[in-house]
This record gives sequence, C-alpha cells and structure tokens, in this order.
Amino acid sequence: MTETEHTVQELNEAIQSKTVVDSLRWLSEQFPGQVCYSTAFGLEGQVITHYIFKYDIPIKVFTIDTGRQFQETYNVWNAINEKYGKQIEVYYPNANNLEKLLTTKGPNSFYQSVENRKECCYIRKIEPLNRALKGQKIWLSGVRAEQSPNRANKSQVEWDKKKELFKVYPLFHWTSKEVKQLILAESIPYNELSDKGFLSIGCAPCTRAVKSGETERSGRWWWEENTDKECGIHSSEPPQPLTSWTI
Repeated sequence: MTETEHTVQELNEAIQSKTVVDSLRWLSEQFPGQVCYSTAFGLEGQVITHYIFKYDIPIKVFTIDTGRQFQETYNVWNAINEKYGKQIEVYYPNANNLEKLLTTKGPNSFYQSVENRKECCYIRKIEPLNRALKGQKIWLSGVRAEQSPNRANKSQVEWDKKKELFKVYPLFHWTSKEVKQLILAESIPYNELSDKGFLSIGCAPCTRAVKSGETERSGRWWWEENTDKECGIHSSEPPQPLTSWTI
C-alpha cells in the first residue's frame, strides 16, 4: 500500500466516524489554510456552505462563474452573502481563451459535439478551477453517491493524481431528502430552480429540468447520448483543451 493510498484510507475512516461539521473542523485543523470548497450553489452546496459559514470553520469557499449561469443562481449567491455576512470568492474564465473560443466557434459550439462541449467546459470551468485550487491539499465537493451511477462508484475520499490533492465529499452518503430537510430546518437560501425539477444546476444553456424516472444528472447536457454527464471536474483525467489556450 502506497503512502497516498494509506492516507486516503485513513481520511475515509476519520470522515465516516464524524458528523459533517466535526469532519470539516477536523480537516481544517489537519490541513490549516489548505482546505477549500467549490460551490455551484446547488442544494448540496448550500448545505456545506451553511456549515462552514455558520460555525466559522476556516475553509476557503469559492465559486466558478462561467458567464452562462442562470439568474436564479446569482440570486441565491447574493442571498448567501447577505445571510451569513460573508463573501464567496469568485474565479472567472481566462478572457483570452474565451474570446478565442467565441470568435472561432460562436456562442453555442457545445451543442455540436462532445469534444466541443468538453472544450467549453475546460475553458469556462476547469482552467479557472485549477487556479483556485493552487496551494490547496483538500478539495471539498457536494458530490453524493445517489446522484448518478457514475458517482455511486466513487469513494468519499479520493486522491486526485493530476491535481495532487485529496477530494472529499462531506455529503456523500446523504439522500436528497436529508439535504432538503436540513435546508428547510435551517432556512438556508437555495436555488428556486430546484423546485422546478432542476436537480443538478449548471450553465443555463446546458441544464434542463429532470423528467420522472431520470437520474439527477440527466438534466445536464441532455442532448448527448451514453455519456457520463460530467464536465471533467470530477473525472480522474480532466479533458484537455483541443487547441492552444493561454493559461
């Protein structure tokens, strides 16, 4: 067993034996100044942000603004800032990369092919995420096992070889019912699109409401067939840009 695997196993055991709040505190103590949380303002994101802000846990909270968000997403972002009196850090896509993409392929190239869609995801989400994660050792995310078959195969703690950090999913074993119950009990602001069937909310042109019987991730990139419904952020090998972009 390698040192990294041993650490992943230990972190898994430590997280599973603690409440979410205690696990967040413990991680912040074990890795001071090196724990961060990336929120997209979905239901899970609101719960994790609530715990971090309510209990003043020293964890960096940030978001990636792709430039194609729903107005409802901006509304809940603003509501969170006001409720807790804290500011969420924001990272934007590299302007030169985005200008080049739109100039050469137009604003809707992602509908034309999976390759084009992943290229757009890389520019708008993955590259700014890589900047946000510099110097971090623990990257928290709202991934839950129940969200899709692909996510159910994950572990609550994983080692990201490419980014050289640990990915931790504090709500991994939670059900959607438990998430909603806490939001209501604590009066946590949430995206009103969640009440309209949007169970996984990303960019506006790439997200639709989920139909009865579909998995939570089915509303993302719905025009694609037989894909894992991921942008690359939570894949072991994130997609690389298809052309030469400025980093």
